[in-house]
Amino acid sequence: MKRIFIYKRFERIWHWTQALLVIVLALTGFNIHYGWGVLEFQQAVVLHKIFAWCFVVLIAFAIFWHLTTGEWKQYVPGRGNVIEMAMFYLFGIFRNEEHPVKKTTLSKLNPLQQLSYIVLKILVIPIMVTSGFLYYYFNDWGVVGIEHWPLTPVALIHTIGAFALIAGMIAHIYLTTTGHTPLSNIRAMITGWEELEDESD
Repeated sequence: MKRIFIYKRFERIWHWTQALLVIVLALTGFNIHYGWGVLEFQQAVVLHKIFAWCFVVLIAFAIFWHLTTGEWKQYVPGRGNVIEMAMFYLFGIFRNEEHPVKKTTLSKLNPLQQLSYIVLKILVIPIMVTSGFLYYYFNDWGVVGIEHWPLTPVALIHTIGAFALIAGMIAHIYLTTTGHTPLSNIRAMITGWEELEDESD
């Protein structure tokens, strides 16, 4: 094994900040929508709006960073088989089979991760942000001529998106335990350093 610096400082800050924002948005969102939580309705609304704007700012920084550093290439599919990776996570990992795709500094994500991130970044998060702003600024729909649109589908889409994000986060947390040790992937995202197979062997 060889210890390699694989996750840059911005990646780590972005990762943990995004996780915190998604958790707070989920908690305040369910507080608003279902009454689950300890906050008063108006308190939850205010906090949800503040953290939603923080999330939008973080997304803008992440897009800028990915484009200017070339890290967007990490998400381009084309290395390995998605079905093969899925079968590994479902069965192979419990049989101590070898990981189908080797992680490197130039290719940090396997095909299943690439597909998951593409769906998240191109579909789920844009839908969440758009439906969230439509939901929040419902009283201003007349300004852009959509005052006759029904609100219920927007609220439903936003709620479904929230459950999708939570499901994705649960799966992500589980997959972090599939490294060399249960905490090695989490440690790597904190320090930036990860133990990878020495490619020179």
